[in-house]
Amino acid sequence: MAVRSHAAATPALRVLNLAGVEYSVHEFDHDQTTRRYGTEAAEKLGVDSHRVFKTLYILVDGEPVNALVPVTGQLDLKALAGARSAKKAQLAGVAEAERRTGYVTGGVSPLGQRRSAPVVIDQSAQDHDTIFVSAGRRGLEIEIHPRDLAMTTNAQFAKIATLD
Repeated sequence: MAVRSHAAATPALRVLNLAGVEYSVHEFDHDQTTRRYGTEAAEKLGVDSHRVFKTLYILVDGEPVNALVPVTGQLDLKALAGARSAKKAQLAGVAEAERRTGYVTGGVSPLGQRRSAPVVIDQSAQDHDTIFVSAGRRGLEIEIHPRDLAMTTNAQFAKIATLD
């Protein structure tokens, strides 16, 4: 895997380029009728869906947090609240998530958001040499080592997902 500049660099890719970490960009034709964005990415890229992580914009005690969980799993809101030493976690609304991150649903990246927020990555990411996260638009994915993603986003790893 090598550092790759992408012609249509998104804010997420610009962050990685500045950080100098290794990553790869993978692009596919997004089907506009699809709403299961992460599952679509895994299928179209031909990768194990346990390695494709969705970015969920969550309010934890009213403060925004990015929760990254495999597309094969579900976010455990209680576990996320516990990981943040908080009482309550709830999904933020689509409009709020898009406004605060600067990305559209299905293309929310934990990198390069308009307003940065803490990142919590499900610990299962550490079971893989590389994982995939959105590069900032539908049909564009970043393949990166979990350690490099955590370093670049100042993330913590925690058990926040129930996996299928």
